[in-house]
Amino acid sequence: MMAALLLYAYSVGVPSSRKIEKRCHEDVAFRVIAGNTQPDHTCISEFRRIHLEALAGLYLQILRLCQEAGLVKLGHVALDGTKQKASASKHKAMSYERMQEREDQLQARVEELLRAAEAADAEDDRAYGKGRRGDELPAELQRAEGRRLRIRELREKLETEAKAQAKAKQEDDSDDDQPPAGSTPLPSHRIPADSSGTPDPKAQRNFTDGDSRIMKTNDGFIQGYNCQAAVDEAHQIIVAHAVTNQPPDVEHFIPMMEQVANNCGKMPHSSSADAGYFSEANAEWALNQGINAHIATGRRKHDELAPTVRGRPRRDMTLKEMMARKLSTKAGAKVYSRRKVIAEPPFGQIKQARGFRQFLLRGLAKVRGEWSLISLTHNLLKLHSAYPRLALT
Repeated sequence: MMAALLLYAYSVGVPSSRKIEKRCHEDVAFRVIAGNTQPDHTCISEFRRIHLEALAGLYLQILRLCQEAGLVKLGHVALDGTKQKASASKHKAMSYERMQEREDQLQARVEELLRAAEAADAEDDRAYGKGRRGDELPAELQRAEGRRLRIRELREKLETEAKAQAKAKQEDDSDDDQPPAGSTPLPSHRIPADSSGTPDPKAQRNFTDGDSRIMKTNDGFIQGYNCQAAVDEAHQIIVAHAVTNQPPDVEHFIPMMEQVANNCGKMPHSSSADAGYFSEANAEWALNQGINAHIATGRRKHDELAPTVRGRPRRDMTLKEMMARKLSTKAGAKVYSRRKVIAEPPFGQIKQARGFRQFLLRGLAKVRGEWSLISLTHNLLKLHSAYPRLALT
C-alpha cells in the first residue's frame, strides 16, 4: 500500500511526505489507495528512506511493461540533460580557501569564549542559576564550535577525496592496458586539485548537501545536480537515466548508450545529442557499435543556416568534420531536428506539468534513487495514457 501510495504521489506531482499525509485526508484517490487510512508523514518519509533502493528498482519493471506494450522501438533514442535543484541553498556553499580562513577565525573565537568562561568561574551560581554545574558551554560557544567542527569535517573530506582522485589518476596513467577514453563512467566526485592531491582554493562544498554542486543554467546558477535521460522516439519513454554532480554532459554519452542496451537488450539504431555530448571518442565509439549517431559539433544561432554540402567528403576528414558534414545533409538534419521533440518534452512534463523542480532528498545516492522514482513514474504515466489504445488492439 505504501509503495502504491508513493508511486501515485510522484505521478501526480506530490512528492512531499507532509502533502501526501494531507492528501490522504482530503483527496479521494489518495484515500482509496491508502485504504481510508492516514499514514503519518514521518512514516511515509521513513518508508521511502528505508526502501528507496527497492523503489528505484521498480524502474526496470515498468520499462519492461512498456516494452511488452510496444511503446519502446529503439529506432531513435535522443539524449539530453537538465540541471535540477538540490535540497540545499547555494548560499550555504563554501570554498576550500574560505574553509581554511573561517576555521582559523572560529578557532580564535572559540578560544576567546573559553577564556571568558574561565574568567567567570567565580560567578557561576549567579550566572547559571541554582542547580546548574556552571560548566555548560554558552550557546554562542556551542554555535561557533559546532560550525568549526562542520567546516573541519568538510575540509578533511575534500582533502581525502582529492588525494584519492590524484592517486587513481596516477594508477590509470601507469596502466598500459587501460580502456579507451570515455568507455566507462567518470567519477561522480571530480574535484579540482593539483597533482599532489591538494584541493584547488575555489573547490567548494555545501553544508546542507555536500554532494551537490554549483551549476549554470539558462536562468543563472543553482545548487544542484546534472540529471540525464535517454528518451525513445516512439512514445517518449525514458529508456536510461542517470544523475551526477558534474556539469559537463560529454562523459555521459557512452555510459547512457550502454545503459540503454542493458535495459532494453540492444543498442538503438540511431541516436542524437546536442553539442555538449560531442567528442571524437564518443563519435568513434558510436561508429564501432553500429549506432547511427547524430551529435552536434557546435552551436548555431537560431537564424544561422547550416553550411551547404557539395561534392564527396575528403578522405582526410576528422571525425568532427565528418559528423558536422553528416548533420549538414538533408537526411542528417532531418534526424537531428527530431532531437528536441524527443528528449526535451519529458523534462518539461516532469518540471512544469508535475512540478518537480527540486529534489527532496540529499546526497548523491539518495538523489539517484529519487530520480529513478521520477523517471519510472514518467514511464508509468505514458503506459497509462496508452492503455485505452492498447486495450482496443
